[in-house]
Amino acid sequence: MSGYTPDEKLRKEQIIKLRRQWLKDQELSPREPVIQAKPLGAVAKFWEGFLQPKSLWRLYTYKAYTGSVFTVKRLLIPAWIVHYYVKYHLDKRPYGIVELKPKLFPGDTVLETGEVVPELPESHSHH
Repeated sequence: MSGYTPDEKLRKEQIIKLRRQWLKDQELSPREPVIQAKPLGAVAKFWEGFLQPKSLWRLYTYKAYTGSVFTVKRLLIPAWIVHYYVKYHLDKRPYGIVELKPKLFPGDTVLETGEVVPELPESHSHH
C-alpha cells in the first residue's frame, strides 16, 4: 500500500491550511500597531537626541573615544613596555632585581643596608 490514507490526507490538508492562515495573520496592516506611542522619559529623550547623526554630543563623544584609544594604544602601553624593560632588564644596580637572594651567614655584611649580621648565640639546651 503506498500513499496516505484518507484520514492522513485530510489531516495534512488541515495542517497546511492552518499554517497558511497563521502566516497570513502575521502580516501587519498599514494601520498597525494600534497602540499609541508613550511619551519618552528623560533617559529615552536623551538617547533619542544623542543618537541622531551629527549631534554635538555624538561628535564630542566620538572625539573623546578616539583620543582615549590613541592615548592608550600609542602612549600608555608602549610607555609601560619601555618602563618594564628598563626596570627589569637594564638595571645595573646590585640586587636591583633579585631572582635568588644569597645566603647570609654570621659576620656577613648586608649590601643594601651595610649592617653586619650578628653572631648566633650559643645554646646547648636542645641537643
